[in-house]
Amino acid sequence: MAQGNRQAHHQTIMPYLILNNVKGFISFAKEVFGAKEVLIHHQEGTEDIMHAEISINGSTVMMGQASEDWATDNGGMYIYVDDIDTTYETALANGATSVMPIENKEYGRSGGIKDPYGNTWWLVNE
Repeated sequence: MAQGNRQAHHQTIMPYLILNNVKGFISFAKEVFGAKEVLIHHQEGTEDIMHAEISINGSTVMMGQASEDWATDNGGMYIYVDDIDTTYETALANGATSVMPIENKEYGRSGGIKDPYGNTWWLVNE
């Protein structure tokens, strides 16, 4: 498939979140999932983030700041993690709430959290 306008760090499909606190979400993702900032575009003349991209283990999550023109639009993400117990506890320590305690399932250890910004993360042990 030709790359066309796709950036080198983009995949075929990526979540795009509209959040009330992009800066806070990025900090949460860094602390809990080891996210790396890829791109930050500020609203002209302000510190408000108009568009941002982070990478979590090679997967891109895009986001923008909610505004009068763009209502909050949270998402649910399914994420493989190396150490589910540590990730789950780190998320809770950083303001997340549990939506599903960690359990052993037929497909592996799994649990769910809702981050302080309204997104649900379904954690599965790698």
